[in-house]
Amino acid sequence: MLTLSPVEVSVKPYNSNSNKLALTTYPTSGGINPIPLKWGASNAQERGPVVASGLNTHNAIGAHGGSYSVYTALAIAGGALPTDFRPDFTNTQPTFDFKPQPAWADEKKIVSMDPFGHIVSTAYKTQLAAGVDIRPTIAVTRATMRMAEVAEAVRAGKLPVDGDIVIDAAGDVRVSKVAVEPVWYLPGVAERFNIDEAHLRRALFEHTGRSYPELITRPDIKVFLPPIGGLTVYIFGPPERISDPACTLALRVHDECNGSDVFQSDICTCRPYLAFGLQEAIREAQSGGSGLCIYFRKEGRALGEVVKYLVYNARKRGGDTADKYFQRTENVAGVRDMRFQALMPDILHWLGITKIDRMLSMSNMKHDAIVQSGIPIIERIPIPDDMIPQDSRVEIDAKINSGYFTTGTVRTTEELANVKGRGWAQWEDTVH
Repeated sequence: MLTLSPVEVSVKPYNSNSNKLALTTYPTSGGINPIPLKWGASNAQERGPVVASGLNTHNAIGAHGGSYSVYTALAIAGGALPTDFRPDFTNTQPTFDFKPQPAWADEKKIVSMDPFGHIVSTAYKTQLAAGVDIRPTIAVTRATMRMAEVAEAVRAGKLPVDGDIVIDAAGDVRVSKVAVEPVWYLPGVAERFNIDEAHLRRALFEHTGRSYPELITRPDIKVFLPPIGGLTVYIFGPPERISDPACTLALRVHDECNGSDVFQSDICTCRPYLAFGLQEAIREAQSGGSGLCIYFRKEGRALGEVVKYLVYNARKRGGDTADKYFQRTENVAGVRDMRFQALMPDILHWLGITKIDRMLSMSNMKHDAIVQSGIPIIERIPIPDDMIPQDSRVEIDAKINSGYFTTGTVRTTEELANVKGRGWAQWEDTVH
């Protein structure tokens, strides 16, 4: 029989030394002594490590791994992963030593990632040796990539083989990569959205299925590891050029679109713009500047792929015209876009970027978030018309009409009604 209390419940243990399971903790609970963490401190030791494990000593709410934390739980439940496993960080150190930037010690500039998340194994060596479970939230590596459109540009002579960045005629490209898991400093996140921290905590608690009660019971813990996807930075050319204001920088900030990015669906401009952004980033690096693409996991404008496909159905069955483009999304999701770019510039400040010479994006939300964070943008580059798929004119013309940047034609609302997407010929032609 289960014995219930406000805080604990007795359960049959699964590979555990205790039959007590804490449902939450409180600052006044016996034995609670979180490891000190001072967000915005000038160095890693003064700031302290982000610790999500340890019932009494943790200083962060949630679990490492973002959305992958559930797979960790399944591996433990299934017996594939010991509950007391600790990683061996030998030879995992970054392939490039990113120098500390002023923003790393600014609690307002960086609120959605741990500025010291890439140097855990060295900065917190003493704590790791003492048995504290500290996990990196940033990893830096090198790779060779090949993308079909980039390879075609090389074959067509649009991108030269220089042996350094583009290394061969097959279109192989050298790249440095940075993977980042989200780490939210809740007071800073609340300030970005101009809301009260208590209001933010309650919304996060109630609308994640009440999965994180410490958002409510532990106001003393200010750091949250949200169960969402992170981001990847792709750097072309020497990484040190990124923070050098004397070097020109071409930047593509790209939000995930699996159907287009991977499987090349032509209903949107996502993969074409990604390919164009990568080509321009490579071109800039080959010219002595720096090229950068930052890839965020925000599928379907952060609405998710299921919602996105429901919207596709509503569009195609209801008559896919540009004047109704945003309405179809709002009918299903209640909002046209949930990406809220307020947190996006953090990675730019972490990298030490002080200006963007060529912004490869038409998004006014991205542009405004970056500029308002203190980083000027010199030039905005829209996707070339010849790279826009036929069936994505509905999307791009609707976005331009709503305020997206363009150097071309802005259609009126009346004209949008005549911009129609391809139907489902021979599949389903019924108009509801």
